[in-house]
Amino acid sequence: MTLRAVLTPLVAGTTWRRGVFLLLGGVLALPYGVLVVTFAQLLADSEIPRPLVYALLVIAALIAVVPLLLDGSRALEIAAVRALLGIDLPEPVPGHTADRETRLRSALWIATHLIVGALVMVALFSALPMALAFIAQQFGIGTELTSRERFGPLDGRDSGWLTVSGVALLVGLGYAVAGLGALAGSMAPVLLGPAPAERIAALEAQAIRLAERNRLARELHDSIGHALTVATLQAGAAREVLDTDREFVRRALTAIEETGRTAMDELDHVLGLLREGGNERPVVAPQRTLADLDRLVTDARAAGLAVHAHRVGDPARVPAAVSREGYRIVQEGLTNAARYGEGPVTLRLDLHPGALELELVNGVRHRPERAHPGRGGRGLDGMRERVLLLGGGITVGPDGDRWLIRARLPYEETR
Repeated sequence: MTLRAVLTPLVAGTTWRRGVFLLLGGVLALPYGVLVVTFAQLLADSEIPRPLVYALLVIAALIAVVPLLLDGSRALEIAAVRALLGIDLPEPVPGHTADRETRLRSALWIATHLIVGALVMVALFSALPMALAFIAQQFGIGTELTSRERFGPLDGRDSGWLTVSGVALLVGLGYAVAGLGALAGSMAPVLLGPAPAERIAALEAQAIRLAERNRLARELHDSIGHALTVATLQAGAAREVLDTDREFVRRALTAIEETGRTAMDELDHVLGLLREGGNERPVVAPQRTLADLDRLVTDARAAGLAVHAHRVGDPARVPAAVSREGYRIVQEGLTNAARYGEGPVTLRLDLHPGALELELVNGVRHRPERAHPGRGGRGLDGMRERVLLLGGGITVGPDGDRWLIRARLPYEETR
Protein backbone atom coordinates (compact mmCIF):
# COMPACT_ATOMS: atom_id res chain seq x y z
CA MET A 1 0.00 0.00 0.00
CA THR A 2 1.47 3.34 -1.08
CA LEU A 3 1.61 6.50 1.01
CA ARG A 4 -0.83 8.13 -1.38
CA ALA A 5 -3.40 5.39 -0.78
CA VAL A 6 -2.95 5.83 2.97
CA LEU A 7 -3.45 9.60 2.85
CA THR A 8 -6.30 9.60 0.30
CA PRO A 9 -9.10 9.14 2.91
CA LEU A 10 -7.81 12.21 4.76
CA VAL A 11 -7.90 14.60 1.81
CA ALA A 12 -10.71 13.14 -0.33
CA GLY A 13 -13.72 15.32 -0.95
CA THR A 14 -16.02 12.46 0.07
CA THR A 15 -14.49 12.49 3.55
CA TRP A 16 -15.20 16.19 3.97
CA ARG A 17 -18.79 15.76 2.77
CA ARG A 18 -19.25 12.84 5.14
CA GLY A 19 -17.88 14.97 7.94
CA VAL A 20 -20.44 17.66 7.16
CA PHE A 21 -23.16 15.01 7.22
CA LEU A 22 -22.04 13.78 10.63
CA LEU A 23 -21.80 17.34 11.98
CA LEU A 24 -25.33 17.95 10.71
CA GLY A 25 -26.46 15.21 13.05
CA GLY A 26 -24.61 16.93 15.88
CA VAL A 27 -26.35 20.21 15.13
CA LEU A 28 -29.75 18.48 15.15
CA ALA A 29 -28.83 16.82 18.45
CA LEU A 30 -28.24 20.17 20.20
CA PRO A 31 -31.88 20.60 21.34
CA TYR A 32 -31.81 17.10 22.77
CA GLY A 33 -28.59 17.95 24.59
CA VAL A 34 -30.24 21.04 26.05
CA LEU A 35 -33.12 18.89 27.29
CA VAL A 36 -30.71 16.42 28.92
CA VAL A 37 -28.81 19.18 30.70
CA THR A 38 -32.04 20.88 31.81
CA PHE A 39 -33.55 17.75 33.31
CA ALA A 40 -30.23 16.82 34.93
CA GLN A 41 -30.32 20.17 36.73
CA LEU A 42 -33.97 19.69 37.68
CA LEU A 43 -33.27 16.25 39.13
CA ALA A 44 -30.29 17.62 41.04
CA ASP A 45 -32.44 20.34 42.64
CA SER A 46 -34.02 18.79 45.72
CA GLU A 47 -36.50 21.65 46.11
CA ILE A 48 -38.43 20.73 42.92
CA PRO A 49 -40.99 17.93 43.49
CA ARG A 50 -39.84 14.68 41.88
CA PRO A 51 -43.31 13.75 40.50
CA LEU A 52 -43.45 17.04 38.62
CA VAL A 53 -39.99 16.49 37.15
CA TYR A 54 -40.86 12.94 36.09
CA ALA A 55 -44.11 14.08 34.49
CA LEU A 56 -42.29 16.79 32.54
CA LEU A 57 -39.63 14.25 31.58
CA VAL A 58 -42.22 11.86 30.14
CA ILE A 59 -43.89 14.68 28.17
CA ALA A 60 -40.54 15.94 26.84
CA ALA A 61 -39.51 12.40 25.87
CA LEU A 62 -42.72 11.89 23.91
CA ILE A 63 -42.28 15.22 22.13
CA ALA A 64 -38.62 14.39 21.37
CA VAL A 65 -39.56 11.01 19.83
CA VAL A 66 -42.21 12.40 17.48
CA PRO A 67 -39.75 14.01 14.96
CA LEU A 68 -37.99 10.65 14.58
CA LEU A 69 -41.18 9.06 13.23
CA LEU A 70 -42.35 11.77 10.83
CA ASP A 71 -42.30 11.17 7.06
CA GLY A 72 -40.84 14.66 6.63
CA SER A 73 -37.83 13.80 8.81
CA ARG A 74 -37.20 10.70 6.71
CA ALA A 75 -37.44 12.73 3.52
CA LEU A 76 -34.91 15.27 4.87
CA GLU A 77 -32.51 12.49 5.85
CA ILE A 78 -32.80 10.91 2.41
CA ALA A 79 -32.04 14.27 0.80
CA ALA A 80 -28.99 14.72 3.07
CA VAL A 81 -27.76 11.20 2.32
CA ARG A 82 -28.10 11.75 -1.42
CA ALA A 83 -26.31 15.12 -1.33
CA LEU A 84 -23.57 14.50 1.24
CA LEU A 85 -22.98 10.74 1.29
CA GLY A 86 -23.48 10.26 -2.43
CA ILE A 87 -25.89 7.34 -1.96
CA ASP A 88 -28.55 7.14 -4.67
CA LEU A 89 -31.57 6.44 -2.51
CA PRO A 90 -34.97 6.68 -4.23
CA GLU A 91 -37.03 9.68 -3.28
CA PRO A 92 -40.11 8.99 -1.15
CA VAL A 93 -43.21 8.53 -3.29
CA PRO A 94 -45.37 11.68 -3.01
CA GLY A 95 -48.61 11.07 -1.18
CA HIS A 96 -47.46 7.68 0.12
CA THR A 97 -47.53 7.15 3.89
CA ALA A 98 -44.73 4.97 5.26
CA ASP A 99 -45.68 1.81 7.14
CA ARG A 100 -44.68 1.02 10.71
CA GLU A 101 -41.60 -1.01 9.76
CA THR A 102 -40.30 1.81 7.57
CA ARG A 103 -40.92 4.38 10.30
CA LEU A 104 -39.01 2.29 12.84
CA ARG A 105 -36.06 1.85 10.49
CA SER A 106 -36.07 5.56 9.81
CA ALA A 107 -36.27 6.41 13.54
CA LEU A 108 -33.29 4.12 14.24
CA TRP A 109 -31.30 5.83 11.48
CA ILE A 110 -32.12 9.35 12.69
CA ALA A 111 -31.34 8.50 16.32
CA THR A 112 -28.01 6.96 15.31
CA HIS A 113 -27.23 9.98 13.16
CA LEU A 114 -27.89 12.33 16.07
CA ILE A 115 -25.81 10.31 18.56
CA VAL A 116 -22.84 9.80 16.25
CA GLY A 117 -23.03 13.41 15.09
CA ALA A 118 -23.00 14.62 18.69
CA LEU A 119 -19.91 12.50 19.42
CA VAL A 120 -18.13 13.83 16.34
CA MET A 121 -18.99 17.38 17.33
CA VAL A 122 -17.65 16.84 20.84
CA ALA A 123 -14.45 15.39 19.38
CA LEU A 124 -14.16 18.29 16.98
CA PHE A 125 -14.46 20.91 19.72
CA SER A 126 -12.21 19.09 22.19
CA ALA A 127 -9.68 16.88 20.41
CA LEU A 128 -9.07 19.24 17.49
CA PRO A 129 -8.03 22.28 19.59
CA MET A 130 -5.86 20.01 21.75
CA ALA A 131 -4.14 18.51 18.72
CA LEU A 132 -3.46 21.94 17.25
CA ALA A 133 -2.09 23.18 20.58
CA PHE A 134 0.29 20.19 20.77
CA ILE A 135 1.60 20.88 17.26
CA ALA A 136 1.83 24.66 17.74
CA GLN A 137 3.98 24.40 20.89
CA GLN A 138 6.70 22.71 18.78
CA PHE A 139 7.10 26.06 17.04
CA GLY A 140 6.99 28.09 20.24
CA ILE A 141 3.36 29.13 19.85
CA GLY A 142 1.10 28.89 22.87
CA THR A 143 3.67 27.10 25.02
CA GLU A 144 2.08 28.61 28.14
CA LEU A 145 -0.99 26.43 27.45
CA THR A 146 0.94 23.16 27.62
CA SER A 147 3.86 23.89 29.98
CA ARG A 148 1.69 23.96 33.11
CA GLU A 149 -0.44 20.90 32.36
CA ARG A 150 0.10 17.17 32.26
CA PHE A 151 -1.41 15.00 29.53
CA GLY A 152 -1.20 11.49 30.84
CA PRO A 153 2.48 10.54 30.98
CA LEU A 154 3.47 13.69 29.06
CA ASP A 155 4.02 17.24 30.24
CA GLY A 156 5.19 20.52 28.72
CA ARG A 157 8.82 19.37 28.53
CA ASP A 158 7.95 16.49 26.16
CA SER A 159 7.46 18.81 23.19
CA GLY A 160 8.43 16.19 20.60
CA TRP A 161 6.02 13.57 21.91
CA LEU A 162 3.29 16.16 22.26
CA THR A 163 3.75 17.08 18.58
CA VAL A 164 3.60 13.43 17.56
CA SER A 165 0.48 13.00 19.70
CA GLY A 166 -1.14 16.04 18.08
CA VAL A 167 -0.45 14.74 14.58
CA ALA A 168 -1.71 11.27 15.56
CA LEU A 169 -4.84 12.83 17.05
CA LEU A 170 -5.57 14.77 13.85
CA VAL A 171 -4.95 11.72 11.66
CA GLY A 172 -7.06 9.54 13.92
CA LEU A 173 -9.89 12.07 13.84
CA GLY A 174 -9.73 12.15 10.03
CA TYR A 175 -9.82 8.36 9.74
CA ALA A 176 -12.64 8.20 12.29
CA VAL A 177 -14.74 10.62 10.23
CA ALA A 178 -13.94 8.73 7.02
CA GLY A 179 -14.79 5.38 8.62
CA LEU A 180 -18.00 6.59 10.24
CA GLY A 181 -19.05 8.24 6.96
CA ALA A 182 -18.37 5.02 5.02
CA LEU A 183 -20.35 3.04 7.60
CA ALA A 184 -23.22 5.50 7.30
CA GLY A 185 -23.12 5.12 3.52
CA SER A 186 -23.37 1.34 3.77
CA MET A 187 -26.19 1.43 6.34
CA ALA A 188 -28.28 4.14 4.65
CA PRO A 189 -29.84 1.82 2.02
CA VAL A 190 -30.73 -0.66 4.79
CA LEU A 191 -32.41 1.80 7.17
CA LEU A 192 -33.65 4.47 4.74
CA GLY A 193 -34.32 2.27 1.72
CA PRO A 194 -37.85 1.97 0.34
CA ALA A 195 -40.35 -0.41 1.85
CA PRO A 196 -42.05 -3.01 -0.41
CA ALA A 197 -45.14 -0.82 -0.68
CA GLU A 198 -42.98 2.14 -1.75
CA ARG A 199 -41.21 0.00 -4.34
CA ILE A 200 -44.58 -1.04 -5.76
CA ALA A 201 -45.79 2.57 -5.77
CA ALA A 202 -42.56 3.68 -7.50
CA LEU A 203 -42.92 0.93 -10.12
CA GLU A 204 -46.52 1.94 -10.72
CA ALA A 205 -45.50 5.57 -11.15
CA GLN A 206 -42.75 4.52 -13.56
CA ALA A 207 -45.23 2.38 -15.51
CA ILE A 208 -47.57 5.36 -15.80
CA ARG A 209 -44.72 7.55 -17.07
CA LEU A 210 -43.68 4.92 -19.61
CA ALA A 211 -47.27 4.48 -20.76
CA GLU A 212 -47.58 8.23 -21.24
CA ARG A 213 -44.33 8.34 -23.19
CA ASN A 214 -45.51 5.46 -25.38
CA ARG A 215 -48.76 7.32 -25.99
CA LEU A 216 -46.83 10.44 -27.01
CA ALA A 217 -44.59 8.37 -29.28
CA ARG A 218 -47.68 6.88 -30.89
CA GLU A 219 -49.16 10.36 -31.37
CA LEU A 220 -45.91 11.51 -32.95
CA HIS A 221 -45.77 8.49 -35.25
CA ASP A 222 -49.33 8.99 -36.45
CA SER A 223 -49.23 12.75 -37.00
CA ILE A 224 -45.74 13.00 -38.51
CA GLY A 225 -46.23 9.86 -40.59
CA HIS A 226 -49.44 11.23 -42.05
CA ALA A 227 -47.86 14.62 -42.75
CA LEU A 228 -44.87 13.06 -44.52
CA THR A 229 -47.13 10.82 -46.58
CA VAL A 230 -49.30 13.73 -47.69
CA ALA A 231 -46.25 15.91 -48.45
CA THR A 232 -44.58 13.09 -50.43
CA LEU A 233 -47.67 12.47 -52.53
CA GLN A 234 -48.12 16.18 -53.18
CA ALA A 235 -44.48 16.59 -54.15
CA GLY A 236 -44.63 13.58 -56.48
CA ALA A 237 -47.78 14.83 -58.18
CA ALA A 238 -46.31 18.33 -58.54
CA ARG A 239 -43.16 16.94 -60.14
CA GLU A 240 -45.19 15.09 -62.78
CA VAL A 241 -46.99 18.26 -63.95
CA LEU A 242 -44.26 20.80 -63.21
CA ASP A 243 -44.05 21.98 -66.83
CA THR A 244 -47.72 21.69 -67.77
CA ASP A 245 -49.87 22.78 -64.80
CA ARG A 246 -48.22 25.53 -62.80
CA GLU A 247 -51.44 26.24 -60.87
CA PHE A 248 -51.58 22.66 -59.57
CA VAL A 249 -47.93 22.90 -58.55
CA ARG A 250 -48.69 26.10 -56.66
CA ARG A 251 -51.58 24.43 -54.82
CA ALA A 252 -49.42 21.41 -54.06
CA LEU A 253 -46.63 23.53 -52.61
CA THR A 254 -49.15 25.44 -50.49
CA ALA A 255 -50.54 22.16 -49.18
CA ILE A 256 -47.03 20.90 -48.42
CA GLU A 257 -46.28 24.13 -46.54
CA GLU A 258 -49.44 23.91 -44.45
CA THR A 259 -48.91 20.21 -43.75
CA GLY A 260 -45.33 20.83 -42.69
CA ARG A 261 -46.34 23.70 -40.42
CA THR A 262 -49.00 21.56 -38.74
CA ALA A 263 -46.52 18.72 -38.30
CA MET A 264 -43.98 21.08 -36.73
CA ASP A 265 -46.61 22.37 -34.28
CA GLU A 266 -47.43 18.83 -33.18
CA LEU A 267 -43.75 17.93 -33.00
CA ASP A 268 -43.07 20.95 -30.77
CA HIS A 269 -45.99 19.93 -28.58
CA VAL A 270 -44.78 16.35 -28.10
CA LEU A 271 -41.13 17.32 -27.58
CA GLY A 272 -42.22 19.97 -25.07
CA LEU A 273 -44.05 17.30 -23.07
CA LEU A 274 -41.07 14.95 -23.23
CA ARG A 275 -38.62 17.65 -22.17
CA GLU A 276 -37.66 17.11 -18.52
CA GLY A 277 -36.03 19.53 -16.15
CA GLY A 278 -36.24 22.48 -18.52
CA ASN A 279 -37.53 25.90 -17.56
CA GLU A 280 -39.32 26.44 -20.84
CA ARG A 281 -43.03 25.85 -20.91
CA PRO A 282 -44.01 23.24 -23.50
CA VAL A 283 -45.70 24.52 -26.63
CA VAL A 284 -49.35 23.61 -26.40
CA ALA A 285 -50.90 22.62 -29.71
CA PRO A 286 -54.60 21.82 -29.98
CA GLN A 287 -55.37 18.09 -29.93
CA ARG A 288 -57.01 16.92 -33.14
CA THR A 289 -60.53 15.52 -32.72
CA LEU A 290 -63.39 14.39 -34.92
CA ALA A 291 -64.25 18.07 -35.32
CA ASP A 292 -61.11 18.30 -37.50
CA LEU A 293 -62.11 15.31 -39.63
CA ASP A 294 -63.28 17.40 -42.59
CA ARG A 295 -59.87 19.10 -42.76
CA LEU A 296 -58.16 15.69 -42.63
CA VAL A 297 -60.29 14.36 -45.50
CA THR A 298 -59.70 17.54 -47.52
CA ASP A 299 -55.93 17.22 -47.09
CA ALA A 300 -56.06 13.57 -48.16
CA ARG A 301 -58.04 14.48 -51.28
CA ALA A 302 -55.62 17.30 -52.05
CA ALA A 303 -52.81 14.74 -51.92
CA GLY A 304 -54.54 12.77 -54.66
CA LEU A 305 -56.34 10.20 -52.52
CA ALA A 306 -59.98 9.72 -53.46
CA VAL A 307 -62.02 9.62 -50.24
CA HIS A 308 -65.77 9.03 -50.05
CA ALA A 309 -66.79 10.08 -46.52
CA HIS A 310 -70.16 9.42 -44.87
CA ARG A 311 -70.90 10.62 -41.37
CA VAL A 312 -73.98 10.19 -39.21
CA GLY A 313 -74.27 12.05 -35.90
CA ASP A 314 -72.76 15.07 -34.17
CA PRO A 315 -69.06 14.81 -33.17
CA ALA A 316 -69.63 17.38 -30.40
CA ARG A 317 -71.56 14.77 -28.40
CA VAL A 318 -68.56 12.43 -28.33
CA PRO A 319 -66.26 12.65 -25.26
CA ALA A 320 -62.90 14.28 -25.94
CA ALA A 321 -60.84 11.12 -25.33
CA VAL A 322 -62.93 9.04 -27.75
CA SER A 323 -62.98 11.87 -30.29
CA ARG A 324 -59.17 12.17 -30.23
CA GLU A 325 -58.60 8.45 -30.60
CA GLY A 326 -61.20 8.18 -33.36
CA TYR A 327 -59.47 10.96 -35.27
CA ARG A 328 -56.08 9.23 -34.94
CA ILE A 329 -57.51 5.91 -36.16
CA VAL A 330 -58.96 7.58 -39.25
CA GLN A 331 -55.69 9.46 -39.80
CA GLU A 332 -53.65 6.26 -39.63
CA GLY A 333 -56.11 4.49 -41.94
CA LEU A 334 -55.88 7.24 -44.56
CA THR A 335 -52.09 7.27 -44.27
CA ASN A 336 -51.89 3.52 -44.88
CA ALA A 337 -54.34 3.81 -47.76
CA ALA A 338 -52.17 6.48 -49.37
CA ARG A 339 -49.01 4.41 -48.93
CA TYR A 340 -50.20 0.91 -49.77
CA GLY A 341 -53.73 1.22 -51.11
CA GLU A 342 -55.23 1.42 -54.55
CA GLY A 343 -58.41 3.12 -55.68
CA PRO A 344 -60.80 5.18 -53.61
CA VAL A 345 -61.20 4.99 -49.83
CA THR A 346 -64.65 4.67 -48.33
CA LEU A 347 -64.93 6.20 -44.86
CA ARG A 348 -68.03 5.64 -42.80
CA LEU A 349 -68.49 7.26 -39.40
CA ASP A 350 -71.57 6.52 -37.28
CA LEU A 351 -71.99 8.36 -33.98
CA HIS A 352 -74.60 6.29 -32.20
CA PRO A 353 -75.72 7.06 -28.64
CA GLY A 354 -73.08 5.38 -26.50
CA ALA A 355 -70.70 4.23 -29.24
CA LEU A 356 -68.59 5.51 -32.13
CA GLU A 357 -68.39 3.14 -35.11
CA LEU A 358 -66.02 3.82 -37.96
CA GLU A 359 -65.02 1.89 -41.04
CA LEU A 360 -62.40 2.46 -43.73
CA VAL A 361 -62.25 0.32 -46.85
CA ASN A 362 -59.81 0.58 -49.76
CA GLY A 363 -58.23 -1.57 -52.43
CA VAL A 364 -54.79 -3.06 -51.76
CA ARG A 365 -51.78 -2.57 -53.99
CA HIS A 366 -49.45 -4.40 -51.62
CA ARG A 367 -49.78 -5.12 -47.95
CA PRO A 368 -47.68 -3.48 -45.22
CA GLU A 369 -44.68 -5.43 -44.02
CA ARG A 370 -45.43 -7.22 -40.77
CA ALA A 371 -43.13 -7.68 -37.85
CA HIS A 372 -45.07 -10.71 -36.63
CA PRO A 373 -47.55 -13.00 -38.37
CA GLY A 374 -51.10 -11.86 -37.82
CA ARG A 375 -50.08 -8.40 -36.65
CA GLY A 376 -49.63 -5.11 -38.42
CA GLY A 377 -46.89 -2.56 -38.22
CA ARG A 378 -46.50 0.07 -35.52
CA GLY A 379 -49.43 2.08 -36.87
CA LEU A 380 -51.83 -0.86 -36.83
CA ASP A 381 -50.62 -1.87 -33.37
CA GLY A 382 -51.27 1.71 -32.28
CA MET A 383 -54.85 1.42 -33.53
CA ARG A 384 -55.40 -1.72 -31.51
CA GLU A 385 -53.92 -0.15 -28.40
CA ARG A 386 -56.13 2.93 -28.71
CA VAL A 387 -59.27 0.86 -29.06
CA LEU A 388 -58.42 -1.59 -26.29
CA LEU A 389 -57.64 1.23 -23.85
CA LEU A 390 -61.13 2.60 -24.44
CA GLY A 391 -62.74 -0.82 -24.01
CA GLY A 392 -63.74 -1.17 -27.65
CA GLY A 393 -63.15 -3.65 -30.45
CA ILE A 394 -61.37 -3.44 -33.79
CA THR A 395 -60.91 -5.50 -36.93
CA VAL A 396 -57.95 -4.74 -39.17
CA GLY A 397 -56.82 -6.79 -42.15
CA PRO A 398 -57.52 -7.98 -45.67
CA ASP A 399 -61.09 -8.61 -46.70
CA GLY A 400 -60.87 -10.27 -50.09
CA ASP A 401 -59.17 -7.81 -52.41
CA ARG A 402 -59.83 -4.94 -49.99
CA TRP A 403 -58.21 -3.68 -46.82
CA LEU A 404 -60.70 -3.21 -44.00
CA ILE A 405 -60.52 -1.23 -40.75
CA ARG A 406 -63.62 -1.46 -38.58
CA ALA A 407 -63.64 -0.15 -34.99
CA ARG A 408 -66.20 0.42 -32.28
CA LEU A 409 -65.46 2.80 -29.39
CA PRO A 410 -68.02 2.82 -26.55
CA TYR A 411 -68.60 5.94 -24.46
CA GLU A 412 -71.06 7.66 -22.18
CA GLU A 413 -72.79 10.34 -24.18
CA THR A 414 -72.25 13.90 -22.99
CA ARG A 415 -75.23 16.21 -22.54
